[in-house]
Amino acid sequence: MKKIGGLPLSRRVAKKVEELKPSGIRRFFDLVVGRDDVISLGVGEPDFPVPWRIREEMIYSLEKGFTSYTSNLGLPELREGIAEYYTRFGVRALPEQILITSGVSEGVDLAVRTLIEQGDVALVPEPCYVSYKPLVEICGGEVVTIPTAPDFKLTYEMLMEYADAKAKILVLNYPANPTGVSYSKKELEEIADAVNEMDLIVLSDEIYAELTYTGRHVSIASLDGMEDRVVVLNGFSKAFAMTGMRVGYVIAPPDIFAGMLKIHQYCMLCAPITGQIGAIEALKSLDEVDRMRAEYMRRRNFVVKKLSEVFELKKPEGAFYAFPKISSAGMSSEEFAEGLLMKKNVAVVPGNAFGECGEGYIRMAYAVKFEKLKEAIERIIEFVDEYGEG
Repeated sequence: MKKIGGLPLSRRVAKKVEELKPSGIRRFFDLVVGRDDVISLGVGEPDFPVPWRIREEMIYSLEKGFTSYTSNLGLPELREGIAEYYTRFGVRALPEQILITSGVSEGVDLAVRTLIEQGDVALVPEPCYVSYKPLVEICGGEVVTIPTAPDFKLTYEMLMEYADAKAKILVLNYPANPTGVSYSKKELEEIADAVNEMDLIVLSDEIYAELTYTGRHVSIASLDGMEDRVVVLNGFSKAFAMTGMRVGYVIAPPDIFAGMLKIHQYCMLCAPITGQIGAIEALKSLDEVDRMRAEYMRRRNFVVKKLSEVFELKKPEGAFYAFPKISSAGMSSEEFAEGLLMKKNVAVVPGNAFGECGEGYIRMAYAVKFEKLKEAIERIIEFVDEYGEG
């Protein structure tokens, strides 16, 4: 074995990092980078530009020379705005409970690192977003996944079945990536009953809260007895189309908040000031969110109508993803995704990128212009007709 400075090369990288699997989403994203001939339904990024009034505020802030650090906590006006904004989801939080992060991704990382120690167990309903499990494992924790197919909803009974004396946290994402499912207040109350019985802390990833299609999103943190058990994770990337601005936030109980803030001080310092200034304006621009949500609903309805002709498909209740069951085509998830890309120049993500129970499904993001979406769906149906076994 080759050595550098007497140390075997294989020991230069931490074992936990070496053992991490690359993101299944990024693998398919990398395959289509720079290819104009491919319609990509792979990456969950809004196709809308940042609304003009938000961009205008950010441009003006740069012209005025606002390019410094902010406090570790984030801009006071933004934290106050978020506290007021989150009352629409039933949560009454103080600005002192709100930490501005560099995207929701940092928020998830901070929460996991604050809560998980060697041997702790995190319960994660599956299929799930790709970052949850690796972050827990890096901290020395163990992930116990809860398969939810075919309905993709966690229930009281499911949660109690996976009760574990070492279980410390439950990761809950809704509306969900990759399935688009969400929860009513009654369904959340049943989950909350199990959480209380099992003495769990909930990491509630609500980044798609504004992209709820029926009724208004209800935060599990708003339920009686849950305010001290929930870390809310949200941000401006999805509903406000501000992915590159990297502005997220957490709302957390005081002890957990203090731990997250300490890590944030050392690893990130603060979220970008330009993005924070844009986020202040975004909270005043909910009419823009309404417009984008209406367009996503139009696309959702089209996708469900067309794909239901060839696949089983649960109608998404939020977000901008469809998660059709493609096993009837006689291919694995990866075979289907690779074949679709090679034969029809359409990129989707194989369902097994989101956990074992995602096998037999694909995730497709309908965050693309309607004409491109129509063309992509036509190509998917052609692919099934020409190469499927169904």
